[in-house]
Amino acid sequence: MTERAGTVEAEGQEWWTASGVRLRRVSSGDGRGNWLFVPGGPGLGSESLHGLVAAARVPGSAWLVDLPGDGSNRGLPAVPADPYAQWPGVLAEAAQALDEVVMVGHSTGGMFLLSVPELPAQLAGLVLISSAPHAGWRSGFARYAQDHPLPEVDAAAERYARQPDDRTLRALTLAAAPWNFRPSASAEGRALLSGLPYCHDAVAWADAHFDDDYRARWTPRDLPTLIVSGDRDHVVDQRLWQDEPGFQGPHVLHRRIAEAGHFPWVENPEAVRTAFADLAARLAPTD
Repeated sequence: MTERAGTVEAEGQEWWTASGVRLRRVSSGDGRGNWLFVPGGPGLGSESLHGLVAAARVPGSAWLVDLPGDGSNRGLPAVPADPYAQWPGVLAEAAQALDEVVMVGHSTGGMFLLSVPELPAQLAGLVLISSAPHAGWRSGFARYAQDHPLPEVDAAAERYARQPDDRTLRALTLAAAPWNFRPSASAEGRALLSGLPYCHDAVAWADAHFDDDYRARWTPRDLPTLIVSGDRDHVVDQRLWQDEPGFQGPHVLHRRIAEAGHFPWVENPEAVRTAFADLAARLAPTD
């Protein structure tokens, strides 16, 4: 693992950039490179990606990344008083802090990555999991939710609207769990979601400043890229990639994970591991 001097402050395995992005190294294996895992939500925190890191088994070092004010990365000395002022652009600081960086974004985390045009020049590779190139996924999900109603979601959404906070956000997310996981993985999925920190303020920022107007600000022209899609993802329509020429080509690997939903590593970790290995093989030095 190689750090770029002067760009991060180290304290054990936790580092913060100047603007309060937190990086936590959670594995260090054989091989080169630094794989930075950015969670979805927002508000779920990088704790949601422990299972993904375990499934991916990337070479080099794996880091969990939290934007300032997201998940459990709040109320800390390294986090500024207005943590959302530079969202999501501060992700560039995380990429600059390390060498041979591959950034991995799940769902909204991937959309955040595609909203930072400074990133491609700083990356060795990119992974997008259950993500999208634009906000068109939202209308599709709304239709799916309308056609597959969950009474618990309606009640939880009313409570969240009356009192939006971390507690009611957690209850709403758990109520909506069946939309994220296949029935056979519902217990494991609920266990994953139950243990997360949750952060309503991050959700409120995205709702006001990001979600409706999102469109990718860059495409991976020649950057080795992996796009991972669960074939049962009912949250983010993975067919959207097909109509985006900037996400096609020999340098872009599309891997559709069988029998998997919005968190594909939960239902099919072996296929996710194979997809990451395919990208890692392309990144391996040839000399």
